Amino acid sequence: MSWIGTLVVGGVVGWLASLLMKTNKQMGIVANVLVGIIGSSLGFWVAGLLGLAAYGAIARWVVSVAGAALLIYILKALGLFK
Repeated sequence: MSWIGTLVVGGVVGWLASLLMKTNKQMGIVANVLVGIIGSSLGFWVAGLLGLAAYGAIARWVVSVAGAALLIYILKALGLFK
């Protein structure tokens, strides 16, 4: 995937996770992109630890958004988001 594609998909994943975790008003586009990219990697890493595999586009999106939501939860616990 190209860098631009990675940034766009990361932004969408981060935005969906911020809506899910109710931090949308606190996060800008840069935070959404960073949370989306890092959280997606975290989601696939955790899924691998649990022995789960994401087959198909919908499953990959679910794992990506869940990983980004997990990252937001961790950041909230550290006090970076209210």
